[in-house]
Amino acid sequence: MIKTERLILRNWQMDDLDSLLKYGNNFNIAKNMRNRFPHPYTIEAGTVFIKLFEKEDPQKVFAIEYQGGAIGAIGIFQQEDVYIKNAELGYWIGEPFWNKGLATEAVKAMINYGFKAFEIERIYAAVFNYNDASKKVIEKTGFTFEAKLHNTIFKNGEFCDELIYSIWKKK
Repeated sequence: MIKTERLILRNWQMDDLDSLLKYGNNFNIAKNMRNRFPHPYTIEAGTVFIKLFEKEDPQKVFAIEYQGGAIGAIGIFQQEDVYIKNAELGYWIGEPFWNKGLATEAVKAMINYGFKAFEIERIYAAVFNYNDASKKVIEKTGFTFEAKLHNTIFKNGEFCDELIYSIWKKK
């Protein structure tokens, strides 16, 4: 469990299923996520997700709790093979909680956690080029723009660019 000024990042529990469905079943969330994040977000998908991540060690995917309820998710995924010193960061926050600085707060906490919990030197985030809000969060938390991969994403019947940002462990 990670506590910030306003948030608790904690393991997922089956009690979170209603919140997961309430906030995750939203096209405005799904359009910015990889296709493995389903839309519509079903009870079955939510149950599988929670069971997959409720008992990790070390924990990689956290519920973002705000004012007593889960409002989103954040995860960090160490890569493999020659990329072993890297981890990818991903997150989403329910639409009613946008523009309140909550995503920024959660990402800052995950940066600190990621560098402590995993033997990594670099955390990166891949952002869809049209997701201006996510670009702002990533930039505000100290990530540096690295690359624009032209038309590498195919989502909702259209191609878009993938923007790669990274932050390095401070030595």
